[in-house]
This record gives sequence, structure tokens and C-alpha cells, in this order.
Amino acid sequence: MGEVAAKLKVMPVGADVDMEKMKEAIKSALPEGARLHGFAEEPIAFGLKALMVAVILAEGVTGTEGLEAAVAGVEGVQSVEVEEVGLL
Repeated sequence: MGEVAAKLKVMPVGADVDMEKMKEAIKSALPEGARLHGFAEEPIAFGLKALMVAVILAEGVTGTEGLEAAVAGVEGVQSVEVEEVGLL
């Protein structure tokens, strides 16, 4: 079937969260079968930024629930929302 690309919108608990530390923590929290493709910061309001995370899921990985749970468990993360999912 092929690899799957997933784009997640990660909201921090506040504007004072160190985004670089959050990026490193997300990298190390990714579950087996998922590899990081990239990060982008998206301004929301009043200095608050969302972290857009692009991840490639290996062939055979079904669903994004494990990925979402792993990222949601990172310190400083308030919420995780799947923005897009598609085949590569």
C-alpha cells in the first residue's frame, strides 16, 4: 500500500513554552514506524504559536492514534490534532 504522510497541529500550553525543547521532545517521542519529516511554526494570536509536525508512517502502520498519543504525552503539549493524512 505504501507510506503515509500525516500532518499534526500541536498546541502548546502557553506562549512561554520553549518550542525548540518541544521539537526535540517530539522527535524522541515518535513511536516505532514513524519518522519526522519536518516542523513549521504557525502564529495563532498574542505570541502563541502552533507547531505543525509532518511525519511519515511506515508501510503497515494503521491509524494515527499511537502517533497522536505519543506526541500528546510530551511535556508542554496541550493538544494534538490531525490536519491531513495521505498516501505517498
